[in-house]
Amino acid sequence: MKRSAGSTTRASKRQKVSSATSTNRNQDKEKETLEWPEYFHDLFKVCQSNQLVSSDSFRVFMSLQIFKALNTVLAFVSSHRHLATTFPMIRSSVEGLLKRPLELSKVAELKALLPDVVEFAYIPHSDLRIHGETVSQQNKRSNSPDFTLHSQSLAIDTPSGSRLPGHEEEEHVLVLEFAENFRTTKSGNLVDKRNQRFKDAIDELMKATPEGEVSMDLLQAAARDHIPVNPSAKKALPATDSQSLIIPEPKDRPSIDDILLEIQKQQWYKNQIADRRTFKEKVAIEGLLAEPLSHTIQQALQESRNITSLYHHQAAAINAIAQRKHVIVSTSTASGKSVIYQVPLLKFLEDNSDATAIFIYPTKALAQDQRTALEQLLLACPGLQHVKVATYDGDTPQDHRRTIRETASVIFTNFDMLHASILPHEELWRTFIKNLKLVAVDELHYYSNLYGSHVAQIIRRFRRICAAVGNQRVIFVSCSATISKPSQHMKRLFGVEDVEEIVEDGAPSGKKDYLVWDPPSIKDMDPGVAKLGQSGPMCEAINLVIFLMMRGVRVILFCKIRKACELAMKALRQRLSAEGRLDVLAKVMPYRGGYSQEDRRRIEHEAFSGHLLGIVATNALELGVDIGVLDAVIMLGFPFGIANFRQQAGRAGRRSRDSLAVLVAEDLPIDRNYVESPDKLYNQPMDDLTVDIESKVIIEAHLQCAAHEMPLSKDDAVYFGATLGELCDSKLRKDKDGWYHPHPKFLPYPAKHISIRGADDDKYTIIDITKVGLPNGAPRIIEEIELSRAIFELYEGGVFMHQGLTFIVKEVSHDSKVARLVRADVNWTTKPRDYRNVDAMQTHRIKEIPRSPHRAYFGRVDVTTVVFGFRKIRGNKVLDIVDVDTPPYERQVTGFWFDVPKDLFGLMKEKHFNLAEAIHSASHAWMNRFALSPDLRTECKAAEKEYNKEESQRKRPARLILYDASRKGSVSAQAFDHSGEVLRQAHDTVETCPCKDGCDKCIHSATCSEGNVVASKIGALLILKALLNLDIDANSIATQFGSQGFETIVEATYIRPLDGVRVELG
Repeated sequence: MKRSAGSTTRASKRQKVSSATSTNRNQDKEKETLEWPEYFHDLFKVCQSNQLVSSDSFRVFMSLQIFKALNTVLAFVSSHRHLATTFPMIRSSVEGLLKRPLELSKVAELKALLPDVVEFAYIPHSDLRIHGETVSQQNKRSNSPDFTLHSQSLAIDTPSGSRLPGHEEEEHVLVLEFAENFRTTKSGNLVDKRNQRFKDAIDELMKATPEGEVSMDLLQAAARDHIPVNPSAKKALPATDSQSLIIPEPKDRPSIDDILLEIQKQQWYKNQIADRRTFKEKVAIEGLLAEPLSHTIQQALQESRNITSLYHHQAAAINAIAQRKHVIVSTSTASGKSVIYQVPLLKFLEDNSDATAIFIYPTKALAQDQRTALEQLLLACPGLQHVKVATYDGDTPQDHRRTIRETASVIFTNFDMLHASILPHEELWRTFIKNLKLVAVDELHYYSNLYGSHVAQIIRRFRRICAAVGNQRVIFVSCSATISKPSQHMKRLFGVEDVEEIVEDGAPSGKKDYLVWDPPSIKDMDPGVAKLGQSGPMCEAINLVIFLMMRGVRVILFCKIRKACELAMKALRQRLSAEGRLDVLAKVMPYRGGYSQEDRRRIEHEAFSGHLLGIVATNALELGVDIGVLDAVIMLGFPFGIANFRQQAGRAGRRSRDSLAVLVAEDLPIDRNYVESPDKLYNQPMDDLTVDIESKVIIEAHLQCAAHEMPLSKDDAVYFGATLGELCDSKLRKDKDGWYHPHPKFLPYPAKHISIRGADDDKYTIIDITKVGLPNGAPRIIEEIELSRAIFELYEGGVFMHQGLTFIVKEVSHDSKVARLVRADVNWTTKPRDYRNVDAMQTHRIKEIPRSPHRAYFGRVDVTTVVFGFRKIRGNKVLDIVDVDTPPYERQVTGFWFDVPKDLFGLMKEKHFNLAEAIHSASHAWMNRFALSPDLRTECKAAEKEYNKEESQRKRPARLILYDASRKGSVSAQAFDHSGEVLRQAHDTVETCPCKDGCDKCIHSATCSEGNVVASKIGALLILKALLNLDIDANSIATQFGSQGFETIVEATYIRPLDGVRVELG
C-alpha cells in the first residue's frame, strides 16, 4: 500500500510511541530516574495555576494540565452510574477546572500515550441511553443530561463553543472514558493508579526515543491518528491514515504468515498464541472414470465450475453409482463432494428426461446454496437447460407446492418435510417417486442421536413407499465430513447393506495454520489494561476479526450460542462505527437460527455472492454452505466436540489458498484443557455416531405414520425390524383383513404428533412495535424463538438482541406467546436472575445396580424454571438489579435418578467436600458414557449460586438426576435400562483418566450450561464408587479445603413409587 512521505514519517513515529508504551509495566522499581522535559511536567501538573503563559509556551500549556483534570472528572462520573461520559459534558467540566478551552489534539496525545487506558471515539448517539429509568428524576441536578429510555430523541445541551465543525448532526456522539476496573473500590486510589500509569508511560516514551529525536514531536505525530472521526460527518473532517486505508481485494491480501507476524508486533499482543500448528499444502490426486462423461456434461462442468478433471474420491463415487451401488463419501470439508451426486444426476437426465431426484440437507441455508450451484450447472449443460429444480421446505408457499410436484425434476428438501408433508401425502407424489433415480443426503454426520434415530425410521418409511409404487432401484448417496466408521453409520441410518465406502481424499488443500489463542486473564493483566467490558475472550475475538478484515481477510466468527452471536455483532457495530469504518461494517452480517425467511435469504445472498468480509454465526453455518472465499475461521470458545472443532476449522481455505483457524479459549475448564494439551485437538479420535434403531418408542411412533401412509402388515418387518409384530398388535388398530391402521388418537395426521427433533414445538413470536403510531408505521415480526429460550430472553424491561441490534422488551403475553419490543440502542445488556428446580416426583420403575444394595429409579420429573429479575450489565459491571414478576415455566418429563448413599453423604460432609461439585461432575461422568446423552439434561450447578457467600434457603437433594430434554422425549427410558452398566463405565473412565482435575473425557461436558465451573473429579469418583458398592478407604481421603460458600445440598428423601412397582434385576 502506498503512503506519502509525510504519512510514512508519522507512521514511524506512531510505532515508536506504541512500542514505548507497551513495554513491561512490572519493571517500575527497576526504572532509573529520568529528567522530564518541561512539556511533560506541565502535562501532568495539578490544576492550580491560572496565570497566563508566554506565547512560546502556550501550545505546551494547553496540553500540560489536562491529565489530572480529566482523571478527576472521569473518576467522579464513573462513580455516578446515571451520568454518560460524552466528550461535550466531560469537556465542559474540565474546561471549568482549566479555565480555558480543551483541544481534541491534547486528548488525542493522551490516547496515543495510554491507548489501553483512554477510550476516545464516536459511538451511535442512541447508544448512550443508560438505565436512567431507575434514577429518581427529582434527585437529578437540573443541568444533568437526560439519557433515559423515556427520551425518543436524545438532546444534549452542549455549549456552542464545545461543538465541533461538521458535527451538528447527532447521529453519533463523541465519548471519552478511562479504564474503570482497577483493583480498587475507592475513587482516590483509582485516580492515583491512573496518575502512576501516566508517569510510567512518559518514562517509557523518553527511554525509547532515539537519539536526535524529540519525545514531544513523537507524541504529537502519533496523536494525529487518534483524533476521532465522526462517521456521520466524515466529509467534514480530514481523514487520518488509519481511516483512509483501503482494504485490499481478497486476491491481494497478505499471506497468513505475514499477518501472523504483524499480529505479534501489535501493541495489544501479549503472547496470546499458546500453540501454533502448520499443515502443509496437499496436491490433488486425480481419478479416472470407468465410462467417460458425455461431451455436454464435460462442457457444463468446465463452464460452470472450471472442472476439467475429477479428484480420486469423486471418480470413485461416480463409478460406484454407475454400478448401482449405494455410496458414502467421507472426506474433508470443501473437497467437492457435491459433484459425486450432481454428475450422476445429469447422466440420468440425459438418459431419461422424466428422471427425478431428491437432495436432502440439514439446513435451509445449505439447500439454498446447493440449489444455486445445480441451477448453474444445468444452465451450462446443452439439452438440460429446461430442467426445473425447486426448494420444497417449510418456507415454500402452499400455492407453489402443486406446481413443484408436477414440474420439478429435482427437489431440495429436508427430513422434516419428508416426514410431515411428502410421505403423508404420498398419493400426490407417486409420479415423482416412480421416476426417482437418486436420493442424496448431504452432511450425514449431522444425523445422529435422537434426531438421527427418527431419520432412520423416516428413510425406512420412504423406502417402503418407493417399493409399493414399483421403484426398488433408487440409489442412495450420502456425503459427510470425516467421521469414524462411515459405512456402518450409513447402513444403520438407511437400512441398506450394499454400501460403497470412499474415504481417500483426492482434493488439494492450501497451507493451513491453526492457533490456540489464550486471552490474558483479567486477574493477571495490568490493571490499567483491563478495561471495562473490553477484556476477555469476546473482546479478543472481535479484535482479531477486525484486524483480519482490515487486511482483506474474509473471516467467519463462530459462537456457540445465539446470544454470544448477537453480542459479538453488537460489539463489531460499536467498534467499527466508532472508528468511522462504516464501509467495513456494511460488509459484516450475523447469521443464526430463528431469523425470518426474508432476513435469511438476504444474508445468504450476500454471503454466497462474496460481498461480505465478515460473518458472525452460530453452527447454522458450520455445515458445508459455500459462503464465498473464506480465509479465516475464529471460534469463540471450544465448540461442542472435536468433530465440531474440525468441521468449523475446515470452513476456511475452501479455495486451496493459505488459511487460518483460531480457537479463542474461554476461561472454562474444557477450554483450559485444550490450551494445556493442544495435541488433543488434532490427534484425539472422534466418537462414533449413534443411531438407535431398536427403540420401541421411536419405532412405534413411525409405525403410526407408516400405517397412515399405507396399511401395515407383518411383512413390513423387513423395514422396521423384529419388534413390528408386537408393536402393531399392542399399539395399532387391526382390521378384519389383518391390515394395521393408526390408533385413532393419532388421526387424522399422525406425523403432526411426532416431533422428530425431540424439541417442544411452542414458540414465541417477537414483534417490533417501534414504528407503531408513526405515519405508515406498523408492527413487524422479526423472529420466532423456542419457549425454552423465551423464558430467559423475553421479560419486561430486558434487552433482546436481533442481528446485533438491541431492543427493549415492553410487553410479554405468555398466553398468546407474543412479545412486543421497541428499538433502543442501549449501552448495556441484561442477564436474567433465575433458578431451576428439577424434582423427582413419582417413581414408576426401580432397578437394581448390579452387585450393589443401591438402586436406580425412573419416573416423573418436574422441571420448574423461574425468572424473578435481571441484572443490567455494561461490560463486566453490574449497573442495576431489577425484579420482575413472570409466571414459572413448568414441565413434566420423564427421567431417572440415583440417590447419594447416606453413609457417603455423611463422609463427604465430614471431609468438607462440596456436594454440589461432586454430584454435578458425577452426573456428567455418567452422561459422557451414554451414547444418546445429547438428548438428556441434568441439573447443572451454577457457580454464583453454589459459591454464594450468603446462605441460600433453596436446598437441593443429594441426587444425580437425568431427564429428557423434551416432553416428547423417550431417551431417559432407554438410559434407565442401561443405567447400571453405564455407571460402571463412568467409574472406570474417571478412575483411569490421567487428567488432574477433570476433562471432557471424564467429568466435563461440552454442553454444560454452567461451563463445568462447579466440578470435583475426586468427589465424582467417590459417588460412583459408593453407588457401585466399591470399597472406599475413608482414612485415605484428604480433607478438602477448596469448598466455597454455604452448602446447598441436603440428604435425599425417598420418592414414593406407584402401587405394584417391583424392583427389576440389574
